[in-house]
Amino acid sequence: MQKESLVRHRILPVMAIVLIIVLAWYAGAYFMNAPFQRDLDRRANVTSTPVEFLQKTMAQPKPVVPAPHQVMQNLFENTVMRSLTSNRSLVYHGWVTLSSTMVGFAAGTLLGMLIAIGIVHVKTLDRSLMPWIIASQMVPILAVAPMVIVVLGAINITGLIPKAFISTYLSFFPVAVGMVKGLRSPELIQLDLMRTYNATAAQTFWKLRLPASIPYLFTSMKVAIAASLVGAIVGELPTGAVAGLGSKLLAGSYYSQTIDMWAALIAGSILAALLVALVGIIERIVEKSRGGRPA
Repeated sequence: MQKESLVRHRILPVMAIVLIIVLAWYAGAYFMNAPFQRDLDRRANVTSTPVEFLQKTMAQPKPVVPAPHQVMQNLFENTVMRSLTSNRSLVYHGWVTLSSTMVGFAAGTLLGMLIAIGIVHVKTLDRSLMPWIIASQMVPILAVAPMVIVVLGAINITGLIPKAFISTYLSFFPVAVGMVKGLRSPELIQLDLMRTYNATAAQTFWKLRLPASIPYLFTSMKVAIAASLVGAIVGELPTGAVAGLGSKLLAGSYYSQTIDMWAALIAGSILAALLVALVGIIERIVEKSRGGRPA
């Protein structure tokens, strides 16, 4: 019964959505590639049947929108069939991006937690700092990234650090907001009980506020780690990087290698899903260690 429930309520809905996306993707590839294919057939004075024309739109070497099977084939070739140290391996480029992602995520999580603790315990920071934190996220990251790269490059800081800095910029915000909500989640009666026990502010934090904030923290971390990956990729774009998923996107745009671009995007999506899943696994381990029930 449990397996049947798992298939009915989790696997089937996901598979249905994936099927709809794939069908819509194929339809979009056909309609976007059809005008160029008609022009090719007209210049070659070739008349194709509808089936032949459809097959041609799905097999163009540099399509406007590559078909799903083209992207999957490219993804397979550049992950399984390539050496891990090859410059064409998506695993190699993914590792380069992952390195700056994890550094930025760790720094962003720590910074977000420290800011949240300060906001909750210092009223001045709550009134003065929180509006600036929100305002900082209204600046487009594509505008911030080149400035960060240029400024840090002027003081000879290049490589992983600038990309990690941009990842930190994107990842600290959800952690700070979620942690603030979590630290303030204990009810008034619980806080009154701690005062009844004559608990200090530190004891209230460690015994009540911090344990109550853990579910909020992990939820925020799932958002933050995906944002951190986006920041690392965006950070590779203005640097003209030769390694990383951002460099694959740049190379694809320079040489109109749309299949390579889409494969890099799918690889980034898979990497983001794995990172979010990893945070979820850590969350379940922490909940189990605290006596929580498994989901």
